[in-house]
Amino acid sequence: MEDRSSLLKRASIIALVGNALLAVAKIVIGLASGSLAVVGDGIDSSTDVVIAIVALFTARIVDKPGDREHPYGHSRAETIATTVLAFVVFFAGSQLFVRTASALIANDAAAVPSSMAIVVTVVSIVGKLLLSWSQFYYGKRAGSSMLLANGKNMRSDVVISVSVLVGLAFTFFMKLPILDRVTALLVSVWIVKVAFGIFKEANTELMDGTEGAPYGEVFAAVSSVPGAGNPHRTRVRRLGSLLVVDLDIEVDPELTVKAAHEISHAVEHAIIRALPEVYDVIVHIEPRGNTEDERYGLRPES
Repeated sequence: MEDRSSLLKRASIIALVGNALLAVAKIVIGLASGSLAVVGDGIDSSTDVVIAIVALFTARIVDKPGDREHPYGHSRAETIATTVLAFVVFFAGSQLFVRTASALIANDAAAVPSSMAIVVTVVSIVGKLLLSWSQFYYGKRAGSSMLLANGKNMRSDVVISVSVLVGLAFTFFMKLPILDRVTALLVSVWIVKVAFGIFKEANTELMDGTEGAPYGEVFAAVSSVPGAGNPHRTRVRRLGSLLVVDLDIEVDPELTVKAAHEISHAVEHAIIRALPEVYDVIVHIEPRGNTEDERYGLRPES
């Protein structure tokens, strides 16, 4: 089976080359045809080039083994790269918004864009659909949140390009160049919205959030081990594509230390079998019926 680093690199190279070609075509033709909306679409594609470069760099880091300074490995480099991605997308969207809003407020004279703007936009829609599919395909195979986020970003790019195409059609039909700028303004708002969505997802992981964590699978795995009861103070953290599980369980207080230790090992193995992406499991043993002020973490009824 192909290793994860190779999948990340391949997906990043595809995104880099594809988006570079689309970005150059849209910016050049957008300027030549007089369409600010197409130029904005090209700027959005150029951010995807930056994203692909960041992904290539990240692919060299994430698979490094743990060391003294990074005992949990380097998987969170991918989450940091996703955060950088969000800021790059936000910057591009906000710059386009300021430029377009300024042009609308100044009411600068503009000509109706040429038909080449429509041609390059149609090509962009087809190209972005293929690129988005490639990112989702490799993202799922590699279990990469960064590639999946990039796939969502490119899927949003398809919506942007379709919006640009509709705006251009109305511009040609009604002979109103201002519609091209209104379309560009709407595109910039959409780009900023996508940036906030990507940042929110990455921030959940950086803050060790529980959204989407597989607690049900963890509790089911514990229940399958004889002698292990009342899993509680359970916490699941995500490290890129990996998971770290930390929980307390209760056992018969009359058991020997060795017997309790064997139960904890069985719980670890059961969780890893249920969730192959688990990097580490930390099990704390307590006597059955133990009561403490344990406010943090989840239990089955949570």
